Amino acid sequence: MSEGNSMTFIDQQNKIKVLICDDSALLRVTLRNILETDPVIHVVDMARNGAEAVEKAVRLKPDVVTMDLYMPLMDGLTALKDIVRLKIAPVIMISSITTSDAHTIMEAIEAGAFDFIPKPDEIDSMDIQSAHILQKVKHAAASNLYHKIHAKPNPLLQPLITESTDTLCPHTPSPIKPKSELPPFKAVALGLSTGGPKSIFNVLPQLPRNLNASVIIVQHMPPAFIPTFVQRLNSKTPMECIESETDMKLQPGKVYVARGGSHLKLVKNNPEEIVIQQTQLPPHLFMPSVDIMMYSVCEAFGPNSIGVLMTGMGRDGADGMVQIHKAGGKTIAESEETAIVFGMPQEAIKRGGAQHIVPNWAIASEIMKAVEDDQQ
Repeated sequence: MSEGNSMTFIDQQNKIKVLICDDSALLRVTLRNILETDPVIHVVDMARNGAEAVEKAVRLKPDVVTMDLYMPLMDGLTALKDIVRLKIAPVIMISSITTSDAHTIMEAIEAGAFDFIPKPDEIDSMDIQSAHILQKVKHAAASNLYHKIHAKPNPLLQPLITESTDTLCPHTPSPIKPKSELPPFKAVALGLSTGGPKSIFNVLPQLPRNLNASVIIVQHMPPAFIPTFVQRLNSKTPMECIESETDMKLQPGKVYVARGGSHLKLVKNNPEEIVIQQTQLPPHLFMPSVDIMMYSVCEAFGPNSIGVLMTGMGRDGADGMVQIHKAGGKTIAESEETAIVFGMPQEAIKRGGAQHIVPNWAIASEIMKAVEDDQQ
């Protein structure tokens, strides 16, 4: 192995092979030490710039690559695009966060990066993120990423891809509210995490500008990235996309993206007026939380709620999907066929909270059918 030949390369066929790329020697060693605390991970080599990373990735065929953003000779974004084009391995971007970096990081995720991990201000603080880094690497290695991001819709399969779980759901639906108590439009509660910033573009661009529903999105990502995420959605989506603000009145035909660092909740003043509130209560692993948003949507819209849970690690949103299903709303989970990480939708399916299980490119069609269905 390189890096001063201070490490001995051994046969690690059954381990996750990781290639580290960063122009900081200290960070390379720090990352290697973190990764190799896990007995299933082996760092096969390290690279000092993007050009070296591409050459070593082609030669060593790692299972995962970690990539800095700014490096000499070849930057991380260019190297990422080469590795994605060659379909070598999932790439996790590890870089600092500033307002100017957000556009580049979002471009990297849309270009095929598996995920992004922010560098701490102090390298010594990297150990605090060790469990998070190890988890991301393991999920990346198991993701079968390139099969999924290059998957193309097959019209011949579409009649076969919708699975109903109504008969599996152990819950009794809540009493259906009279239509007079419901808002005059519907609400789509959509949750995503890892892989979401890329996958969402297989959904929102297919929804019409005049959709008779509000779309409320919770995407797990650093708060500094949310404004850039909203801008990119607006550039490619017929519906207007807005970053949420307190007391903002919900309207059909608009997409509301939850602001980072606080939960998005809905307050129903009357059937005609539903407004957004933002709060840091209750405490939660994720801020904003998909579950808390979905419960709030369900409370305001009842059977006029449509829950959608897409790619992401963990189980945030799974209980919210069950609640929407119990209230008589419609629920849609992304299938394993396209989910970069199948954790969140899989948990909803296990709990009986997903009525329809479809690949991401079929989700918009299911949403439109649910919006148009007036039989409550």
